[in-house]
Amino acid sequence: MQYKTVIFDLDGTLLNTLDDLAGATNYALTQHGLPARTKDEVRWFVGNGIRKLIKRAVPAEASVELQEQVYATFNTYYKAHCNDKTKAYDGIMELLAALRKAGCRTAIVSNKADYGVQELVKQYFAGQLDAACGEREGIAKKPAPDMLFAVMEKLGAEKNATIYIGDSDTDIETARNAGIPCIGACWGFRGRDFLMQHGAKLLAENPQEVLQLLQD
Repeated sequence: MQYKTVIFDLDGTLLNTLDDLAGATNYALTQHGLPARTKDEVRWFVGNGIRKLIKRAVPAEASVELQEQVYATFNTYYKAHCNDKTKAYDGIMELLAALRKAGCRTAIVSNKADYGVQELVKQYFAGQLDAACGEREGIAKKPAPDMLFAVMEKLGAEKNATIYIGDSDTDIETARNAGIPCIGACWGFRGRDFLMQHGAKLLAENPQEVLQLLQD
């Protein structure tokens, strides 16, 4: 294995969280008398943190105060419903097990609120990860490289032996800003064509292909 540390995005990479994100978004919107969004719309809204998700989901004319109310409602609801319909993508558990068996350190760096990251890690990946970092106060979120660097420092990871895996242009840019390679997860929220258009150099159609790329 040419890489000793493999860091993953969470939503759209390890877990299909779209149904629960869309459910929480529409609950928050309708609680404030705003129109619901389709699941496909929410697919394109996610990736840059909850505040940006809500800003994209509310009508353009919505006030900052209303956005904050919707944001607060989303967080309250999502904390209780982040795992109603969420599931790991096929092959993810096998990929993590193979990496652990090969002696790799594994971690998550996500723009998802840290409360959601930690809850889902506990539910799905107990014992499978060395670190997990979600959006939190005091550290810039992706595409800034700060969260990646924080996890790498915690793990004692070297740049030339670390790779990042994610499903969005934000992930590609984050890895670029950190000076490490990135594998685009084509099974996630954006798809192969989008990732290629945004500069992905390495692409995997499924988790099994990730393992093949890491072993080349």
